[in-house]
Amino acid sequence: MPSAPLASVLFVCVHNAGRSQMAAGFLSHLAGDRVEVRSAGSAPGDRVNPAAVEAMKEVGIDISEQQPKILTTEAVEASDYVITMGCGDTCPIFPGKQYLDWTLEDPAGQGVEAVRPIRDDIKALVEDLISEIVAKHEDVTP
Repeated sequence: MPSAPLASVLFVCVHNAGRSQMAAGFLSHLAGDRVEVRSAGSAPGDRVNPAAVEAMKEVGIDISEQQPKILTTEAVEASDYVITMGCGDTCPIFPGKQYLDWTLEDPAGQGVEAVRPIRDDIKALVEDLISEIVAKHEDVTP
């Protein structure tokens, strides 16, 4: 019988085409079914940034089939963690949610060479997030 995820995480950036897609890809890859993963944008783009797709492919994660999605109140409400990446005040605020703002350069319009360091920063932040989620869960386990 599969267990429930430890947490639900929503990654939000303006276009949901670069940073939030890379973060969602890393979290899905590194945490597996231990964490429910969503991503959205306040003004979603038409497609995922090709440089972000290429940068993630270099580390063995395929986000090429992902599509930018609009940020909804329901997605925020259904998430334990809401991680914003440059979307400003467009995120609805609900009590009881953990809000984090990750300051990351926007990869829009940049080549893969410029996206690699952003990708690597996102991976480190996602690894820290997984550690935090696991530690919180261990604190409440009898």
